[in-house]
Amino acid sequence: MTLNEKRFPLSLSSVVESKSNSSGKHVVKQSASLQTAVQNSRSGQIAGESVAIRQSVDRNAGLPMVSEAVRRAMVSRVAQQGVKDEMVLAAMQAVPRHLFVEPGLSGQAYADASLPIGHHQTISQPYIVARMLEILRNDSALENVLEIGTGCGYQAAVLSLISKEVYSIERIKALHELAKQNLRPMRIANIRLHYGDGMLGLPQVAPFDGIILAAAGMEVPQALFLQLKVGGRLIAPVGGRNQVLQLIERISNQEWKSTIVENCHFVPLHSGVI
Repeated sequence: MTLNEKRFPLSLSSVVESKSNSSGKHVVKQSASLQTAVQNSRSGQIAGESVAIRQSVDRNAGLPMVSEAVRRAMVSRVAQQGVKDEMVLAAMQAVPRHLFVEPGLSGQAYADASLPIGHHQTISQPYIVARMLEILRNDSALENVLEIGTGCGYQAAVLSLISKEVYSIERIKALHELAKQNLRPMRIANIRLHYGDGMLGLPQVAPFDGIILAAAGMEVPQALFLQLKVGGRLIAPVGGRNQVLQLIERISNQEWKSTIVENCHFVPLHSGVI
């Protein structure tokens, strides 16, 4: 993949000229189970969370969209699009995406498409979730991650299997409550949901190993730069009509590196709470 690199401070013009993903399609063997992926993680707590998620799936095993085969097919498509991180793929297979969408859309839950969740927001397509998490993880252990834009809670659930602690902020009160409702039956102990302005981050918990944004601003909020650990990574969609995924890496206390990864499309990032 050809990457463009810029140095901080970053202007809008430095991030709107994108380079498309030029890598070929890769097929990843799906032999790694969720148990194997979690055993390679840093914390036994995360293994417990995966069990709770799988029990939630098992309780609904009679529903056709919950079958392991359907989720494996979704993950296989994501792998064919180039995502190779087996821990991310295993986490995607473990989390029942259909439980995070409206019942009328459950038949589309495992298609590679974004779906509406109300309030002019969407649950991101499986490929882009997996791709962003692969970039964020970078084959390294994650201790704590900040998610900006909880939405329905799906991405937070996937994150809970690849990071020891997950903090997620949602500015829309109704969606914050929806995420709590969706996640409660899964009994995931390492997710902390917050209602507030995601553009401000969570300075009281920072610094973070990783920060991920689920909405696109014209630039990455500057407050979030300072909430990354040195060596940490931030992945965010940036732009207006034409958007790209931007990776920010904190090189030192005063230096950040920006890399444009590929094109994308997200709902707009807004400040404040509603």
